[in-house]
Amino acid sequence: MERIQKVIANAGICSRRKAEELIEAGKVKVNGQVITELGYKVSDKDEIMVNDRIVEKTDKVYFLLNKPRGVVTTTSDDKGRKTVVDLIDTEYRIYPIGRLDYDTTGALLLTNNGEFANLIMHPKNEIDKVYLAKVEGIATGDIVKQLEKGVVVDEIKLSSSRVKIKKIDKEKEESFIELTIHEGKNHQVKKMLEAVKLPVIKLTRERIAFLDVKNLKSGEYRKLNKKEVSQLYVLANTNK
Repeated sequence: MERIQKVIANAGICSRRKAEELIEAGKVKVNGQVITELGYKVSDKDEIMVNDRIVEKTDKVYFLLNKPRGVVTTTSDDKGRKTVVDLIDTEYRIYPIGRLDYDTTGALLLTNNGEFANLIMHPKNEIDKVYLAKVEGIATGDIVKQLEKGVVVDEIKLSSSRVKIKKIDKEKEESFIELTIHEGKNHQVKKMLEAVKLPVIKLTRERIAFLDVKNLKSGEYRKLNKKEVSQLYVLANTNK
């Protein structure tokens, strides 16, 4: 079930904001009944009409992108910067699942399926998001335990399900740390590492669940196949 304005926007009829205006103006019908409630939810079985024209159902699409540095994770940008959506050649109105910072690279999923996006993002479904961070300072076993136990940032406890020290360069006083998280709070990994006095130099998301970007160059993408999408649904439902 998805909000009706989102379904209309995903079908390419108009923007979500314009869809809300049409709903409030009584221009939208569901199964023949005028709907003016913005939060009204519909399923694939419902017939939706906008200005007395049937909204055609759109196929669901799923993309895995190796996000480059210097690209914003949004559908549009008021500063005119390139977005992750600009990198993908598709006729569908897709959007990113979660966010990667402007200077963070790596695995990012994009789709037009809101239900799927919610499954991937919700912490209770425990979908692994695996990051590799290059940091200033020498990581220790005590720091690993602290990150796994959780650190408090802005009165919010942030934790990682798994933390591994991948490499330590004592000469440069730098470390490489792998963190696996299930949440997706704003700047979470960077804030966690700053809290233990290991500021991030470079951050990459290497993997989402079983999906990695080893075979994709920076800026390249591919479609997920049906088997991969099904596996993600099973994984999310299993971990609930």
